[in-house]
Amino acid sequence: MEVIAKYYVETDLSIEKAAEAIAAEQSTGTWTEVEREKLTSDLAARVVRAEGNFAYIAFPEELFEPGNIPQYLSVVAGNLFGLGDLKKVRLLDVIFPQTLVLAHKGPRFGIKEARKILGVFDRPLVGTIIKPKVGLSPEETAVVAGQAVRGGLDLIKDDETLTDQSFCPIDERVVAVMAELSKVEDETGKKAFYAVNVTCGAEEILDRAEDVIGCGANMVMVDVLTAGFSALEVLSRGVKVPIHVHRTMHGAFTRDRHHGISMVPISRLVRMAGGTNLHTGSYLGKMAGDMEENDQCRDALRDDWYGLRPVFPVASGGVHPGNVRPNLEGYGNDCIVQAGGGVHGHPWGTTGGARAMVQAVEAWKAGSSAEEYAKSHKELDAALKFWSS
Repeated sequence: MEVIAKYYVETDLSIEKAAEAIAAEQSTGTWTEVEREKLTSDLAARVVRAEGNFAYIAFPEELFEPGNIPQYLSVVAGNLFGLGDLKKVRLLDVIFPQTLVLAHKGPRFGIKEARKILGVFDRPLVGTIIKPKVGLSPEETAVVAGQAVRGGLDLIKDDETLTDQSFCPIDERVVAVMAELSKVEDETGKKAFYAVNVTCGAEEILDRAEDVIGCGANMVMVDVLTAGFSALEVLSRGVKVPIHVHRTMHGAFTRDRHHGISMVPISRLVRMAGGTNLHTGSYLGKMAGDMEENDQCRDALRDDWYGLRPVFPVASGGVHPGNVRPNLEGYGNDCIVQAGGGVHGHPWGTTGGARAMVQAVEAWKAGSSAEEYAKSHKELDAALKFWSS
């Protein structure tokens, strides 16, 4: 069996020569002849196809240490980015054989399990990020979280930059937020996740997650590209709550459509490592991605894949009630649509913004335009007028 990697390449070489250079650099080759190379030919990567700007490279499965995602990346996304003959190169996708996929357990909590906890089965989930991004005390954070859930939201999350700073200690924050969410649930029956950002060093991350769960947290969050895929995998195997995965720093890899790494292999690795939700880009918003790439991420997270549980794609970044529809048309029912400023910036405040987001999702589910639905839903009507001005 082989691992097949697809690359986009810009070079003055022929695409065939460029593909051969990638295959050599990432497997058994070196810049000068070494006699021992003759003994390792069975481990050499090979060019499957090279045409236009695209190269497909097959790597023998034996090159990979099963269960070791950092090592996988060193093969398919290693020194090739530094090859002088390649002006640009982008890892577009990786197809892993069953043995490597199943060396990982995948999500402990997938879409089905997360929905069961919330008791929400028939619509997309709706979430928000606490705003301002940082600076609120634990008590202030709890107030904002409670306001959002009173408006009907399913998920509240920390910002990617908020961890355990002195102005908002993580244990105090969790206790305050979960107490407020419990109060809201008692009053309204509405359940919600609070994704607590436990991102930190490798030696501490599991202990930190266990500590916040002991304080009542029902979901944890990790910045997977700064903490590492192994950190996510440690959390997935070690904690018994769902895991929200943020992709902060992804633009360093994904923004240049002709260089770096696309979100598609990142999506595959997050599913293997055990995330429940993953930010994959919006179809419309300030961080809107390439629609075809969004589609591929969606499918990588949700399609049948050797029995691994499916993962929620998350649309976020500049999302508000007025652009919910194109995001749901792209991701479908099994997704999370998430708004920060698009909730808290509502002219009637956080609860009004939350209700407007929920109403926008309801309009999509009912097959109605947001404008038509807004005629009988005042929060949505106010939102559409506010964000269209």
